[in-house]
Amino acid sequence: MKYLLLIVVLGLVFSMLARKRARPPAPKPQAPAQPKALNMGTCAQCGLHLPLDEALPGQGGVFCSSAHRASYELEHGKHS
Repeated sequence: MKYLLLIVVLGLVFSMLARKRARPPAPKPQAPAQPKALNMGTCAQCGLHLPLDEALPGQGGVFCSSAHRASYELEHGKHS
């Protein structure tokens, strides 16, 4: 009877170890992804900083709006 109990206990221990090995390791926490850096420009009329992909090109630089582009070009004698 003593040996039967020993065999059952050893069987339980080995089955628990087998389950632990079969389980995939827990994923490591990852650092949050860094946002992509944007190329920035400054409106030639008002000095507002804005991404270049949103800026309007014009004679004399880039602008935050068509009104600022027109105003700048009128002030500086340049017409498009």
